[in-house]
Amino acid sequence: MLRLQTQVGMTKPEARQIVERVLAIMKETLSAGEDVLISGFGKFSVKGKRARRGRNPQTRESLILAARKVVVFKPSGILRERMNRE
Repeated sequence: MLRLQTQVGMTKPEARQIVERVLAIMKETLSAGEDVLISGFGKFSVKGKRARRGRNPQTRESLILAARKVVVFKPSGILRERMNRE
């Protein structure tokens, strides 16, 4: 948020409000099962995981982990290239 404040000339509350609103929109979109694509940055999407057998590491008790949804991120080629260049 500091860069948003200094580079755009916003106050701290304004910057916080914008960042929180963007994140709220992303959460709403992902909750609806839609992808969030940020050009030059990457894509957030929801992936379903099937139920699977797991184990409690403390008791070594076998258990079944329920099916669930997870958010996955795939960086864009531009971001990947920039990260590997620096």
